[in-house]
Amino acid sequence: MAAKTGSARRQDNRECSPVTCLFLDIGGVLLTDGWDRHARQRAAATFELDLPEMEERHHLTWNTYQAGKLSLDDYLGLVVFDQQRSFTRARFRRFIFAQSRPHRDMIDMVTRLRHKHGLKIIVVSNEGRELNSYRIHKFKLNTFVDSFVSSCFVHLLKPDIEIFHLAVDIAQTPVSQIIYIEDTPMFVQIARGLGVRSILHASHDATADELGSLGLAAPSETSRRA
Repeated sequence: MAAKTGSARRQDNRECSPVTCLFLDIGGVLLTDGWDRHARQRAAATFELDLPEMEERHHLTWNTYQAGKLSLDDYLGLVVFDQQRSFTRARFRRFIFAQSRPHRDMIDMVTRLRHKHGLKIIVVSNEGRELNSYRIHKFKLNTFVDSFVSSCFVHLLKPDIEIFHLAVDIAQTPVSQIIYIEDTPMFVQIARGLGVRSILHASHDATADELGSLGLAAPSETSRRA
């Protein structure tokens, strides 16, 4: 039998390493996206805005907001309130915040996994400060997440590889012991390139199955498979 290559041995070692830490995205994994194109379409219809103009202004400013270099009021001043409106900023902010919904099945599963396996939970997410803060506290993410490596706090945005390096440093956990759950294929690819086992999240059930195959079955998932 041919000897395994160095890369194959490293892969085997990663697969055999105990999992002690989960990296998680927020939008698309724990919650709905906070301010995606569908939400902006609803806003344009609700507030009678010119959607193409709003979209152009949004794309010019959104990453700067997510990187913590614009406040939400600054963003709105450039994207929506660049002209006189018949509604207030406060009403529009409330509309933005109201677009967020929890993925309760994912939140419950991560909470159970944390308690059962003693996992460290680290969020790695692109979000603007006000929206991120609202979502963390509204949905009580801080009750089970240990650290938030949010773009608005660290001034780095995925796909910048440095945000992943920073998350690993903050976790103080070998990459071989981390699993990353993310719904954007490019970000999964980057994390895997760093040696982090990563799951491309599409649904609760599919992710639960993948976690179970890696030895992280939550109590209810174990019962379901019995």
